[in-house]
Amino acid sequence: MRIVVARCQVDYAGRLTAHLPMATRVLMIKADGSVLVHSDGGSYKPLNWMSPPCTFREGTTEDGQPEWTVTAAKTDDTLRILIEEVHSDSHHELGVDPGLQKDGVEKHLQELLAEHPASLDEGLTLVRREFMTAIGPVDLMCRDAEGLSVAVEIKRRGEIDGVEQLTRYLDLLNRDPALTRKGAVRGIFAAQEIKPQARVLATDRGIACALVDYDALRGMDDSEHRLF
Repeated sequence: MRIVVARCQVDYAGRLTAHLPMATRVLMIKADGSVLVHSDGGSYKPLNWMSPPCTFREGTTEDGQPEWTVTAAKTDDTLRILIEEVHSDSHHELGVDPGLQKDGVEKHLQELLAEHPASLDEGLTLVRREFMTAIGPVDLMCRDAEGLSVAVEIKRRGEIDGVEQLTRYLDLLNRDPALTRKGAVRGIFAAQEIKPQARVLATDRGIACALVDYDALRGMDDSEHRLF
């Protein structure tokens, strides 16, 4: 990971436009290719960003001022960062992240949905839980009634970060010929509650949203007819 603290101006152009005037910010270039722009307060989320796959270039303007250009691979979206002054520029090797340790409810939710995947989508069957990718495990890898692979990300509360996480998984999974023989891997974002912004982003990226009734799933978990 590269972390740069710099006085900069940021402009995003594509499906929407956004402008951040000149100010001191934190710029992060992650190993997965994403570029994020943070401020010192206001929110834990970046002010602007570009998700992978994308191309990152360092150059200069006509008058010699440093400028970063980040271009999305699948769209015409472009993030331009004009740098006036660099206060700090450092590189860090973080290694492989073990992934988020889920709390009891979220872990149980995953277990229940693994037993009843059709509650998310009719005809859905489980292939494997914790399907590993290069950037972490997909909660559930399933197959739908037409034989297409379906990646399911499960949260208690569905927010934009969860949609971004599933998007990164889908980018990788759709490069695997073994998973795409019958068509592209599609995604389902499942949660007990899904924030409106997360739903809009998921819909824009072709990801289905599924609200999960935890109590109803627990009712399907019939312990009376188990041996243990």
